[in-house]
Amino acid sequence: MAARSTGAVDRLSQHLRAAGLTDVRDDPGTLGTHSSDASLYRVPPRVVVMPHDAEEVARALQVARAEGVPVTSRGAGTSIAGNAIGPGIVLDFSRHMNQVLAVDPEARTATVQPGVVQARLQDAARPHGLLFGPDPSTSTRCTIGGMIGNNACGTKSLAYGRTSDNTLAVAGYLADGTELRTGPRAGHAPTEELRDRLRRLAARDLATLRTEFARFGRQASGYALEHLLPENGTDDGTDLARLLVGSEGTLAVLTQATVRLVGKPAHARLVVLGFATQYDAADAVPALLEHAPTACEGLDARLVDVLRDRRGPDAVPPLPRGAAWLFVELSGETTAEVQAAAERLVRAAPSDLQALDARAVPDPAEATALWRIRSDGAGLAGRSAANEPAHAGWEDAAVPPDQLGGYLRRFDALLDHHGLTAAPYGHFGEGCMHVRLDLPLEAADGVARSRAFLEDAARLVAEFGGSMSGEHGDGRARSELLPYMYSPAALRLFRAVKHTFDPTGLLNPGVLVDPEPLDANLRITGVRHDLPLPAFMYPEDDGRFSRAVHRCTGVGKCVADGVLDKTPTVMCPSYLATREETHSTRGRARLLQEVVNGNSPLDFDSPEVHESLDLCLSCKGCASDCPTGVDMATYKSEVLHQTYRGRLRPITHYSLGWLPRWVALASRVPGLANRMMRLARVVPALVRVAGIDPRRGLPTFAPRTFRREVGSVPRDAESVPRGDASPGATPGRGRAGSGGGAPASGRVVLFVDTFSNAFTPEAARATVTVLEAAGYGVELVPRQSCCGLTWITTGQLDAARRMVATTVEQLLPFARAGVPIIGIEPSCTGVLRKDAPELLGTPEAELVAEHTLTLAELLARTDWTPPGLDGLRVLAQPHCHHHAVMGWGADQRLLERAGAKVEALAGCCGLAGNFGVEQGHYEVSVAVAEQHLLPALRRGEHDVVLTDGFSCRLQASDLGGAQGQHLAELLASRIDPTDRTTTPDQEDA
Repeated sequence: MAARSTGAVDRLSQHLRAAGLTDVRDDPGTLGTHSSDASLYRVPPRVVVMPHDAEEVARALQVARAEGVPVTSRGAGTSIAGNAIGPGIVLDFSRHMNQVLAVDPEARTATVQPGVVQARLQDAARPHGLLFGPDPSTSTRCTIGGMIGNNACGTKSLAYGRTSDNTLAVAGYLADGTELRTGPRAGHAPTEELRDRLRRLAARDLATLRTEFARFGRQASGYALEHLLPENGTDDGTDLARLLVGSEGTLAVLTQATVRLVGKPAHARLVVLGFATQYDAADAVPALLEHAPTACEGLDARLVDVLRDRRGPDAVPPLPRGAAWLFVELSGETTAEVQAAAERLVRAAPSDLQALDARAVPDPAEATALWRIRSDGAGLAGRSAANEPAHAGWEDAAVPPDQLGGYLRRFDALLDHHGLTAAPYGHFGEGCMHVRLDLPLEAADGVARSRAFLEDAARLVAEFGGSMSGEHGDGRARSELLPYMYSPAALRLFRAVKHTFDPTGLLNPGVLVDPEPLDANLRITGVRHDLPLPAFMYPEDDGRFSRAVHRCTGVGKCVADGVLDKTPTVMCPSYLATREETHSTRGRARLLQEVVNGNSPLDFDSPEVHESLDLCLSCKGCASDCPTGVDMATYKSEVLHQTYRGRLRPITHYSLGWLPRWVALASRVPGLANRMMRLARVVPALVRVAGIDPRRGLPTFAPRTFRREVGSVPRDAESVPRGDASPGATPGRGRAGSGGGAPASGRVVLFVDTFSNAFTPEAARATVTVLEAAGYGVELVPRQSCCGLTWITTGQLDAARRMVATTVEQLLPFARAGVPIIGIEPSCTGVLRKDAPELLGTPEAELVAEHTLTLAELLARTDWTPPGLDGLRVLAQPHCHHHAVMGWGADQRLLERAGAKVEALAGCCGLAGNFGVEQGHYEVSVAVAEQHLLPALRRGEHDVVLTDGFSCRLQASDLGGAQGQHLAELLASRIDPTDRTTTPDQEDA
């Protein structure tokens, strides 16, 4: 799409500001983040307005009419059909108009602004024993306005219906500025006049309205014209509010809604049924519905295998026998009631439903983990089984439930015919399927081939009496296909209704009526040919940075409210601190997509790109928490590398990026270095010169480094032996990292990073103590080496590659001998496990990665009983890289096996290596710490603060006054010093 002139944008923005709008944004960064939603499409707006109230919405519409500029309403930007993007003014309601205005528990209603997040409404209703029935999988970030726009449903629609079934009244404006107020007794003259026109329109073709609409529960395509029928309306014959639900912002701009709340069942029980195929699962649905489930969701091994492959085998709790599953929720008022219902279903599974296996899941935590597979489906399915990009071009079809089995058989045959793969899943109880497809959009003929498939898919769903949209709207993806589903008479009614509400076509043009072609404005159709060679290998993305950044599908898990999202996630800490889209993983990915696609003014060195990436903490939380595996820390390093390669860099790239080099020098004279540190606290200008925030506390050098200490201790103290362990040593079991065999002996090599060596040698000493107590002989590499982490995070990737190569070379003999490599500092361990192979791309780096372990991972496969920690209350702040790269599960299980009571904090500590130290980051660093770490420290419900990460330890001390410990220190403090099983040999310092 051609960019509009800067002058036109400036005039429009000036006009909006002059009209009294206070949050108007036309910077390239905001326009870039709002040019896409979760669909395949890219339509850059001219300006983004974030209204504070209804009056500002009215003023924005007034300017739009005067300038002849279209208007698109936007909530969380999670639309999969492309109906939340537009070429003119985008009204983003999520920033300011996001409040629950009232909850009436007696009437069981709530009045909300359109930008309120669905889960926030649930929080407001919960104290009254109520809830809002529709519950999309994106409930922690989707807005009620967006749900109204798409007529969203979710997993519980069997019990509570669609959004249209739960919307009682709306308020807002028509395109011409007319105020809109619906409700059976609204008594609002302009609204009554609109109703009269619609009634006359409906009377012209009642036969079409009665035969083509509301044929089954998930028919969501087009306008819901059944609400124009006299027999379906309110007392006055027209249910205007329900007509507007699902109209995708093409008929009115809403500023308020009153929705129905329902009682929350006292008890629920999940039953999982296993089937041989997904077709068998679909065939069982009609009989299963006789058990009155609250939810009935289906998926098969294709989706489960993606999750296991991405997050490891422990990510999926045990499932019943089979290759496809139905997740069925049964609800009731008593435990006995739901238990009896579950038992009946399990008994009926083999005979009535032809299931291979069935299991009731009474444990709520296990049920939550199983449901999470389903809720993450849109993201997980964003990568095909072959790890190719999978897209949302045909994401939302629905057929009557009794037709689902036949439809799925034909649909898979259609995929085979077109050479496509997918992992279908969805609301089987309602016949609604979600699917991401590896459409060949990047191929020379890929767009034409994709169009051919979509047209065939539309014919197929129409043949089964279905709907192309079951809950996400038609948008840009399916509006052009409506003629396959509706007659010319129905399409004429659509145009007439659109003209009645919006005669000039101002609202969300190109959607539903007079649609744009489904292959226009595609976001993923190619990349710039002048992109420099990337520094990272991007092994899962065909070696292409452009493909890596397009991993982001826009489902927006990174913009979920951390309070609302109950899962232990890390991403995206800077977004939670600022609430700005450009500081989310999705927002940053969108800007990088703009860069690599080359159809925007943004480039690698654009200020807007660097401003967005500047507040990325490089925490790597997205690498594990993003369902599609976006790794923004790597992308940030790549951008910094491409921007500054061969150029003068920011001062912090030298002061903090070269930190291990300065530490190596300073640790030779630790007394002098510490005096200089104290002087810097007194004279802030000394640290400002280095780009360090003077409010930040500085670490203290140890009197002696670990390696120097090891070279001078007596032979019977904590030295580091070389060679095989004593005969009593027990080797670790299983694979280190992602591969590798069991070690040949009880040897381990300790990777002593810069921070453990110079600042916290006590953590290294404690690690040796624990390893020896567990029967291992501990060795060091001959020379102190560096993983290059600080060079990586500052984008100095040529230097980082040389350092990593040297470290890999030193560790390679151990890896070849099957000796585990044990890291102390989680971030440095993470470099060996993930960054090193991606920087070097060599079998040697892969082998070292496969043999690199955390202490807890090694002990988990060792026949060793940890010292007792019975009743000890442990407050743990897992390091972000530990969470993202290695996973913290082994640590938690080890502590719990030792008897500790563990509270593991979600989220980032906020220091994140050099991030929280740099000038300009202090406030965000503190705000991130306030999300989880500092409140937990203030509660004081702990005996020990566990902080394996050096940064986490500094943050807890600097902001919370807490003295953190490494896991090894905690374990070593409980080990009997006489319990040693090795004979130490001297090691070179």
